[in-house]
Amino acid sequence: MTRSISRILTITLTLLGAWGAEAQVIHYPLETAEGLRLHNVAVEPAVLDGKKGLRVTLSDETQRRFNVMTEGEVDDVQARVGQYAVIEGLKFSDGTITAEIAGAPAPGAASAARGFVGIAFRLHDGAYDLFNLRLTNGRAEQQERRNHATQYSSLPNWPWFRLRKATPSRYESYVDLLPDVWTTIRIAVRGDRARLYVHGQDQPTLIVNDLRSGVRRTGKVALWINNGTVAHFRNLTVTTDAHGPARPHATP
Repeated sequence: MTRSISRILTITLTLLGAWGAEAQVIHYPLETAEGLRLHNVAVEPAVLDGKKGLRVTLSDETQRRFNVMTEGEVDDVQARVGQYAVIEGLKFSDGTITAEIAGAPAPGAASAARGFVGIAFRLHDGAYDLFNLRLTNGRAEQQERRNHATQYSSLPNWPWFRLRKATPSRYESYVDLLPDVWTTIRIAVRGDRARLYVHGQDQPTLIVNDLRSGVRRTGKVALWINNGTVAHFRNLTVTTDAHGPARPHATP
């Protein structure tokens, strides 16, 4: 069955999921901003490297707020308030999320900007789990920066800088990346475990065995960025286990 949800293509299928349960597959081309709820970001259709998608940046108001803050203040505010575009009408608990993403530091961004782009999941009441890439770290000349190419965090309580201080290297890893190049990621979630796969690889780039959202929280999926980033997203596919709800709002 194929339904249109605010001009976002939704396809529902039944199949055997990654953990042996029936699953529902919902595909979003992400060629229009309709069907997205914006939170401190601006979204517009854009073409990158000949492929259609969405360009996501901070909203003008949010950028003005950050421009008068110190770097530490920005990190703290970002952790508390978040910058993302929510996929409306979708609930996610367990399953997989696949997308093509790209990004780079925004013009005029601070020298510390890395181009943070990611997918938030189980977003509920402002709290969410997150996998993101730091696009300029993949081929940095410093090994420490390369080791920070991917990141798991759980906001607002466990931002990347708090996790890095408490458990150095546990929630970050290396993968080869380039800015402004479409990169395929896949996030597999089951209970309190999650795996991040990059470039279609069979083995995960980053393994998390203790999701801070817990075992059974259900929430939204969102396109996520941080300060100083211009991001692009396309071809988002959400596959859920039978016991993990994925209920897009049906339209006749």
